[in-house]
Amino acid sequence: MVKWAGGLIVFIGVAHTLIALALTAPSHAGAWIGRELWGEKLAEMSSANGAYWLTLGSFGIPLAVVGFLVLWMDRRGLTPPTFIAWTLVVTTIIDLWFFGPSPGPILLIAAGLLLAADRRAKRAEGAVAAAV
Repeated sequence: MVKWAGGLIVFIGVAHTLIALALTAPSHAGAWIGRELWGEKLAEMSSANGAYWLTLGSFGIPLAVVGFLVLWMDRRGLTPPTFIAWTLVVTTIIDLWFFGPSPGPILLIAAGLLLAADRRAKRAEGAVAAAV
């Protein structure tokens, strides 16, 4: 369960970043590399600035890192803390509310898998404690 959750989280983070880069970098990479974003105000965001925040400045890369952390924990037999799952639930629901349909609900599946893994681990701990 944890391995699938981690894989889904990595997939969404990487897919978001790569697809957004494919859609925006051809038009805006020159502005990014040329440091044209320096000194821009977020309240008066240019399309190049918006494209940056959609790609490299977005949640995609940190989300992939969280997914890799979940996979790392799984390889060591550790159950990820539930705050990871609940954070995914809350942020995904907020995203759905503001942006509408997207692939984001895949993160709800990952969160459900993490919560189920936590429940299973706690049940196993309880059985061990009762046996001792």
